Amino acid sequence: MRILNISKKFDEKVILKRIESLLKKLKEKGFKLSIAESATGGYLSHMITNISGSSEIFERGVISYSDKSKSEILGVDPKMIKKFGAVSDIVAKQMAEGIRRIANSEIGIGTTGIAGPTGGTELKPVGLVYISYSLKDQIIVDKHNFKTSRIKFKQKVLEAVITKLESIIL
Repeated sequence: MRILNISKKFDEKVILKRIESLLKKLKEKGFKLSIAESATGGYLSHMITNISGSSEIFERGVISYSDKSKSEILGVDPKMIKKFGAVSDIVAKQMAEGIRRIANSEIGIGTTGIAGPTGGTELKPVGLVYISYSLKDQIIVDKHNFKTSRIKFKQKVLEAVITKLESIIL
């Protein structure tokens, strides 16, 4: 599990400034970004599209909440979902790869997790999330546990994604 400097208090103005700066850097590099969201239910895409001009960088976002949509839209192998569960590193990886492929973008992100307050198990507790980043030459999968309310869970995932993308593109 990775330890990130995730703030205790969510400051939307600060987050939007970070997203704006990130989009500027992606644009300078000529990168397009696409996101496949499950546990975050479109929140990441929502926050990115709050930035004017984001359409130049943000290629698309897909909410693939059901297992069926993960397979049909993103090409996630149903056998992997059955074997490892929808909330797993392999599914996050396949989601990120799938969205990057279908969007023809330089960076694809996949998120899958358990926002709670129900749905957790001993092996996969509420707050567990896998975030995968598919790049041309590498795939990164981070595992976090943000045990908090549903909206704060989404905010923490957003912060983790921003932090990781900042480190990837710098």
